[in-house]
Amino acid sequence: MTTLIKKQIEVDAPQGVAFKVFTENMDTWWPRTHHIGSTPMTALVLETRPGGRWYTLHEDGTEANVGKVLYWQPTERVVLAWQINGDFKYDPELVTEVEIVFIYKGNNKTLVEFEHRDLDRLGEGKAVESMDRGWGQILELYKKTAGTHSVV
Repeated sequence: MTTLIKKQIEVDAPQGVAFKVFTENMDTWWPRTHHIGSTPMTALVLETRPGGRWYTLHEDGTEANVGKVLYWQPTERVVLAWQINGDFKYDPELVTEVEIVFIYKGNNKTLVEFEHRDLDRLGEGKAVESMDRGWGQILELYKKTAGTHSVV
């Protein structure tokens, strides 16, 4: 079983913008179809601080937890706890780590290194099979948004 997903993308944005779009503006690029709530997603929230929650809001007024912020180093690195198991259910006892590193490459370009590790903890559910492709699609949406986003 794959226990690690690694991706690298280069975005057309300075490091600070790339970081802010990924963290503070996640709701602008995260696909509305990718959630575990029982009704359509209206927003995705990442509380930008160590221990901050990562969750979605839904049309029926409910929230669905995704995880939490484990490590917060603005403009350079963030580590998130992904607490959705292999059956696409939130599990507060489960922690797999999603680490994103932002490396400025000059000329308003930033290399974004993405790693989702400890996937063996998810069990044998359907999430593990499609996660590599899913993260690739999600990161492409992020890349497009970061390249056109103006963050003040």
